[in-house]
Amino acid sequence: MSLIDYSDKVVLITGAASGFGKLLAEKLAGAGAKLAITDINREGLAQVGESLRSRGAEVIVRHGNVAREADCQALVEAAAGQFGRLDIAVNNAGVSQDMTALIDTDEATLERQFNVNVKGVFFGLKYQVRQMLKQDGGAILNVSSMAGLGGAPFIGAYAAAKHAVIGLTKTAAAEYGKDNIRINAICPFFTMTPMFIDSGKGHMDNETAFKTLAKGTPLKRLCEPEEVVHTMLMICSPENTYMNGQAIAVDGGMSAL
Repeated sequence: MSLIDYSDKVVLITGAASGFGKLLAEKLAGAGAKLAITDINREGLAQVGESLRSRGAEVIVRHGNVAREADCQALVEAAAGQFGRLDIAVNNAGVSQDMTALIDTDEATLERQFNVNVKGVFFGLKYQVRQMLKQDGGAILNVSSMAGLGGAPFIGAYAAAKHAVIGLTKTAAAEYGKDNIRINAICPFFTMTPMFIDSGKGHMDNETAFKTLAKGTPLKRLCEPEEVVHTMLMICSPENTYMNGQAIAVDGGMSAL
């Protein structure tokens, strides 16, 4: 079997209307997966669903907010109800924050980070694991960040939330490895997704900002979405059976410095 053969695998993806989630859904559809996708962006999600169906993919499209436990539960139940099981889940939905010094960060910013970036993963894990315990196991990938592996000046609330994602990943991996459920996290460096590009507006012109940030990695460039998604496909692959509890950096070598 190929490392990227997902024939008849049932895959759940949150935050699938754009960025990593959209591209991952497209790649998985091409690799034979059956998909259950969600996003808070109703219109964008519907467009992705239509596009995937036009390619012949079997897709469940469910609008939802991962910060609400009931929505996370409903998506898992919809996937299992339609397809009979859940093989892989990718907790990708997330939000960024404006560049702000820690002492100037308000409660609303911190609350939004934990509502989406932490609760979304926690509630996702809760119901995804429950379903996989009824089966012969499964694989879950949580999207963290390089900001979850080290200090991240001026995005402290985001860093705190992404550190929490790694903590949840390692804890769940330790609890459910015995049940053949592999749980890992991916930690990208700055990547040219719509969310990242939009987050820079109002601070410095994007071209200058991107050049400055690129100096922080030995490859001297920012990451492209496809590079992260290819790593996601490897981590989640049915052939990748012994990777568990890891936080995988996709950073162009920054963490080697």
